[in-house]
Amino acid sequence: MSVDESSAPESREITFVNRFSLRTTPAEFERAFTRTSEFMGRQPGFLRHTLLRHMDREDSYLNIAYWRDVESFRKAVTHPDFPPHAAALRAVCTSEPGLYAPRSTSTGSAHEHDGGARRTDAGQR
Repeated sequence: MSVDESSAPESREITFVNRFSLRTTPAEFERAFTRTSEFMGRQPGFLRHTLLRHMDREDSYLNIAYWRDVESFRKAVTHPDFPPHAAALRAVCTSEPGLYAPRSTSTGSAHEHDGGARRTDAGQR
């Protein structure tokens, strides 16, 4: 399924992906990340995020965050209260951030015993 190409990039939902390589324990990183996540969750335009830890390397994480639009994301990261959060994360890890615009989306069929319903997010219908 293709994304509507007529939408201006600035007005579409965007995805922020950030890969973290830890210089500390997973617990310490997750505490710093939680504080940043709480800050971001209060910002206009923030929709949701998922923090993932690599299954074979406990020092490798990936965050996938969804924002209403690029303007909302940029306002959040230029907010005067954001620098301490960024500094706290930089103290415990390195990161490889990237901002992405959607190109296509698809969903799989649910298990047969679920009646074939489509799932949209972590098992929600």
